[in-house]
Amino acid sequence: MRLYWLVTTAFEILAALSFCHLLNDMMQSLIPAIYPILKQNFRLDFTQVGLITFVLQLSGALLQPVVGFYSDRHPRPYALATGMGFTLLGMLLLSKAGSFSMVLAATSLVGLGSSIFHPESSRIARAASGGRHGFAQSFFQVGGNFGSALGPLLAAFIVLRNGQSSIGWFSIAALVAMAFLVRVGSWYQGSGAMHAARRAASAGHDAVSSRQVGTAVAILLALLFSKFVYLASLGSYYTFYLINRFGLTVQSAQIHLFVFLGAVAAGTIVGGPVGDRIGRRQVILASILGVLPFTLALPYANLFWTRILTVIIGMVLASAFSVIVVYAQELMPGRVGMIAGLFFGVAFGISGIGAAALGALADRTDISYVYRLCSYLPAIGVLAFWLPRVEPAASHHEQVSPVVPELEPAAE
Repeated sequence: MRLYWLVTTAFEILAALSFCHLLNDMMQSLIPAIYPILKQNFRLDFTQVGLITFVLQLSGALLQPVVGFYSDRHPRPYALATGMGFTLLGMLLLSKAGSFSMVLAATSLVGLGSSIFHPESSRIARAASGGRHGFAQSFFQVGGNFGSALGPLLAAFIVLRNGQSSIGWFSIAALVAMAFLVRVGSWYQGSGAMHAARRAASAGHDAVSSRQVGTAVAILLALLFSKFVYLASLGSYYTFYLINRFGLTVQSAQIHLFVFLGAVAAGTIVGGPVGDRIGRRQVILASILGVLPFTLALPYANLFWTRILTVIIGMVLASAFSVIVVYAQELMPGRVGMIAGLFFGVAFGISGIGAAALGALADRTDISYVYRLCSYLPAIGVLAFWLPRVEPAASHHEQVSPVVPELEPAAE
């Protein structure tokens, strides 16, 4: 017999989505993790390395709001599996790429798959939340964070040892994810959640005035800029920073990157449930602005304190994103997919543009200067003081209630 909390929350669906998020982001994070190989194979400079991230993140950002807006009104239960197919093609092409242009084409396919996966899976996670929206978003997103941490580790022990062609082995992960996502699509189609989501999209009204919504969204986008440009500086260039400043080997630097991304995963799972309990606005403020002392200290730290500070920075900054998504969904109920697509898309786009700009800056100065400059970005978090207070209304949960009776099969 299942526990009550597993009944009210479609935990099996959340677990499947989180696992597929792990596989999706593992494949996506594999690309930055193999930058040293690509840089050597194709004799790239930092600007070209940044361009790869730009293409990956931008292709993963452009369609997300459009996909979310469309799917709110016209849900497609098997869109997730279709999107994963693009990722499968991208991984196979990347393993065979013989030129820089082919690398860019492969990364754009991986990004396109993510542009479909993120808004769709975030919306289904909310439908399966049983009203525990912060928990559902965090649980879904932590899979992606673990996947992002796993990518560099697998790159260090598989791709760096066996070469670029071994990337093709990771296409198996895409096939596994497609199998799970077909099952998720069947649940979404048969549970009543898909039709409830369509009705909610037609009847949704903003929780506050349109002027307050516009102000809040502008503030949230500024906070995302602060968070994701800083994270781009670590995600794309942390290995180079460690190699250049402390003389670490490539493999050792990849392990340090894995530790940092693991801290990001830990922070993600904490943020949503805490936001459910104490309020999303408070978590957003503490996460963005609260990390400032640590980012300011990082460029001047020795290797020991660099390890400690990056773990703290990763955990604190990561706690904000799931809370920001749920906060925005509560501002504009009924537009769950569009909001997820917008914020995931903006996050991807900001990361890509930031990585390209920081790469060009590193070529003109040095990588240590980049970290000194980026250390001031969390000061933008002071804007969170101007976010309106939004409390979730009972009507916000209407899209999940029809699916609860479906969680127990008749045979049980």
